[in-house]
Amino acid sequence: MSQDSANAQSRTVSVDDTGVRRQLADGSEEAVTWQELTAVVIRVIPEGLSKEDVFFMLAGADGKGTAIPSADPAADALIERLQTLPGFNHEKFVEAMTTDADEAYVVWSADKASK
Repeated sequence: MSQDSANAQSRTVSVDDTGVRRQLADGSEEAVTWQELTAVVIRVIPEGLSKEDVFFMLAGADGKGTAIPSADPAADALIERLQTLPGFNHEKFVEAMTTDADEAYVVWSADKASK
């Protein structure tokens, strides 16, 4: 494993009423608040270079965001919270979580939630 890939691994992920924070092994942090959240994408990477193959990608209005591996201990809490978002696409979520297609699935966007 290269030094770069080691640094990109999560040390801790927290999900709370404010948002999602991912502390990386190199000490840096990625975060997005629920208020700033603009999109949730599930990225499926079949047979990726690491054992992680499904990521929850959370995009914020300010261009920041984070990607949480589905195997992270905080993923269950994240999924529960995401499913409460108005307009969350449960069918697309199930499709994304049960496929091995190399694809990105938009399961929620602020644009569609406000319509």
